[in-house]
Amino acid sequence: MPNRTLLTIALASASLLTASVAQAQAGQPHEQYAYLGLGTGFSSLENDREEVDNFIESGSSDFDLDDDDNVWKGFAGYQFNRYLAAEAFYADLGRVRLRGTDGASTDLESTAYGASLIGQLPVTSWFTPYAKVGAASWETDVKGNLGDAELDLQDNDGFDPVYGLGAQFNFNPVLIRAEYERYDFDSDYTIDTFTASVGLRF
Repeated sequence: MPNRTLLTIALASASLLTASVAQAQAGQPHEQYAYLGLGTGFSSLENDREEVDNFIESGSSDFDLDDDDNVWKGFAGYQFNRYLAAEAFYADLGRVRLRGTDGASTDLESTAYGASLIGQLPVTSWFTPYAKVGAASWETDVKGNLGDAELDLQDNDGFDPVYGLGAQFNFNPVLIRAEYERYDFDSDYTIDTFTASVGLRF
């Protein structure tokens, strides 16, 4: 009788252990998968008025900067293993407004698309900090005249580095990200973004 009781306890313990392992494995992301996501947040311009003036070649620094605006981004990627992924992205980086002292204003609206490599450090099955580096083709449209029709405002574009840091939370098949990125467009025009994103693994 005692042996039968011990056997029953052992079988019950083994069943519970098997179920726990299976549940844990089901919650873990696959090492290889494709994913899509969308994010939103806000941007911050890292340049002063003189640098922005040089960037748009206005010949006038008689304005104030307003760089508080929302940004949004879309991305698609593929994770090769637990430590490396690659993704393509498109980002609308919002508007920077130059307010002239006479009440006129000029808007700088930037967009970018490109690709990044992502190095990941999976701390647990559900939490993964990461760093990323890539490049983006970008364009900044300049609209306005700062109140002086003779000022020559110049649109700008280029192909430059993008890099960032973030953390990903895995809730199979959903992923959630918090991310900081720097779009290093020009020494006179650098945009930082802070975003939260939601994605889906396939």
